[in-house]
Amino acid sequence: VQLQASGGGLVQAGGSLSVSCAVSGRIFDVGAMGWYRQAPGKQRELVATITSGGSTNYADSVKARFTISRDNAKNTVYLQMNSLKPEDTAVYYCNARIQTTAWGTRNIYWGQGTQVTVSS
Repeated sequence: VQLQASGGGLVQAGGSLSVSCAVSGRIFDVGAMGWYRQAPGKQRELVATITSGGSTNYADSVKARFTISRDNAKNTVYLQMNSLKPEDTAVYYCNARIQTTAWGTRNIYWGQGTQVTVSS
């Protein structure tokens, strides 16, 4: 199983960026998916999560600015980031709870991370 993140980059404050993360490999079922971020010198923190049914949860710091969504047919999760601030600068990681066989349990898998840099 692999999670491949793409998108991100450099943007000025107030701008927008989007990142996506596609799951590939031997998959039976994909449960909740999410985005986390880690800024230099800080711990990794939750950004947003989304269940397979579409229920979402956001960190207070990104509410009303970021939108998480997913395409279950493509096993892909997206994060649309608007009104970006310099403090949003971080490496963004996706994760997913994945069941690889019908008789197995869901385990958490992580993507490789993608850099988002917001200049002031």
